[in-house]
Amino acid sequence: MDKTDISVKRQFLVLVHLDLKGAPPKVSYLAEIFPLFAQLGASGILIEYEDMFPYGGKLEVLKSKYAYSPSEIKSILHLAKSNGLEVIPLVQTFGHMEVFFLGEGEESKMCLKQGQNHVDRLFLSHVKAVAQHIVTAYQGVKPIIWDDMLRDSPEDHIKESDVALLVEPMIWDYSPEFDINGKVSLAEKYQKCGFNKIWFASAFKGATGANQQLTHVRHHLENQFLWLQVAKAFPGDLVQGITLTGWQRYDHYSVLCELLPVGMPCLAVCLQAVAHGQFSEKEDETVKKCLGLSSLDTNSVVSDDFGTFPGNDILRLVTEAAFQLAASTESLLKGNRYVTGWFSPYHRKHKFVNPMMVQYFENECRSLLSKWEQHAEQLRSAMENIYYPNTMEEWFDEYFNPFLTKLQQLVFDLDHVSNT
Repeated sequence: MDKTDISVKRQFLVLVHLDLKGAPPKVSYLAEIFPLFAQLGASGILIEYEDMFPYGGKLEVLKSKYAYSPSEIKSILHLAKSNGLEVIPLVQTFGHMEVFFLGEGEESKMCLKQGQNHVDRLFLSHVKAVAQHIVTAYQGVKPIIWDDMLRDSPEDHIKESDVALLVEPMIWDYSPEFDINGKVSLAEKYQKCGFNKIWFASAFKGATGANQQLTHVRHHLENQFLWLQVAKAFPGDLVQGITLTGWQRYDHYSVLCELLPVGMPCLAVCLQAVAHGQFSEKEDETVKKCLGLSSLDTNSVVSDDFGTFPGNDILRLVTEAAFQLAASTESLLKGNRYVTGWFSPYHRKHKFVNPMMVQYFENECRSLLSKWEQHAEQLRSAMENIYYPNTMEEWFDEYFNPFLTKLQQLVFDLDHVSNT
């Protein structure tokens, strides 16, 4: 079993991040999994609403066709509260790409020519302005910001900006091999700059590849252990908590990565590890009980046991497709000697085939197509319970249809040749 010698006894918030800029689940599914979050050790939800928020007025253009309604937002908040989960909204503002180009515009260049202005000072002034508006408009609210835009800023620039009085930085790293001492030094830097609260961010999915379909549990579990070691260096109340991020896209233009139900076993393992400071037999049993698993292997991407938790059928069907769909399709098209020898792309293009040879590959072609068409039907049915049509369309177009289409075209060509 996996252990680390830290025990998080002080008040330490454990947040689960929901990235709604891709594959946003229906509220009915959130109603099923929020209780699981709480049972497994979460104390809050970091919701990245994106275009699922029911914007109105001038901002209405920002919302998705499938955006949650105001009543659904209230339902989400009620569901969270009834399960003892604090809700923190995540709103993307000035981010990575914008800072990269900060200082390139004419107004920015003019500003930089004045006195001792620097790009990071422009960024800090922006953060201060936004944060001051928030704390003034919403009494008792203190913004949390991703820390990567602060990492290279000189301490004196951060101190003089007074942002430490207005925000709390969240230090993130999703690697299972990051430098613990480096993260401790970074947290100490922020402490010296005047921040009296800091956050950490790990990941339970969405951090091992932009088009990753299955979740690497070991990768993410090791990431949690590293963060627990960093937290151990700060025995006081400096560390406010940790967010287990579950990215659904790398950015607004990238494809969907692991779906939430696919990442549920990994989330469960990571929550238990963070909540108890270890992952021993006790935590293993808790995960299996909560998810309805008879066995759990944290070292393997695939398992024969998919549990009984909400969405487990999606985990099973996606796993089977990820391991078998492309492989079986390519095996038929490129590995079957009768297909490659007597029904090649050239044969199909010119619509001719030796009738005597069809018997050696026809059944396999039709059988494989039938198998994956049935699989697609089952997966669509399972996804309809959780996702909106646009998510289903995108996921199938990215990960399923390219291979299913090849099989359909192969059988279509076979039918066409057989009838001529």
